[in-house]
Amino acid sequence: MTQLLLPGQSNNHGNAFGGQIMAWCDICAAVSAQRFCRGEVVTASMDQLVFRRPVRKGMVVILSAQVNRSWGTSMEVGVRVEAEDPKVGTRVHCCSAYLTFVHLDAHGRPAPVPRLEPGSDRQRFEEAQTRRAARLALRDQIRQGRDPGAQE
Repeated sequence: MTQLLLPGQSNNHGNAFGGQIMAWCDICAAVSAQRFCRGEVVTASMDQLVFRRPVRKGMVVILSAQVNRSWGTSMEVGVRVEAEDPKVGTRVHCCSAYLTFVHLDAHGRPAPVPRLEPGSDRQRFEEAQTRRAARLALRDQIRQGRDPGAQE
């Protein structure tokens, strides 16, 4: 997915609004998830998103997404965001994120997703399981009413 960062999508320093990049990540990942399961999906979570480099007004933003692993009714999609200076053609990695999507049936209930075979990228496939375990542990803490970010 390719976007051009316009003035209305940037702050007073000429950098992209973080929320704009997050929205594009969500859209790009959702398209990948829908293509994978051939159905409707909803975003369940977005893992930590760290901005490594700013995206400046007028830069071309290139987002790429890939389903890393699937489980039952959910899947993890990784998104990589790069910014390209159109004047010189140089690209830099700006941020990455992992999003979890749930496949929905015609009644809006969770539906099975196809099994993803790891293929040549087994490491990415295995790392997805580790991230999932961390997400589920965090979900359990939140459900028990504990604030995972609170100082003890």
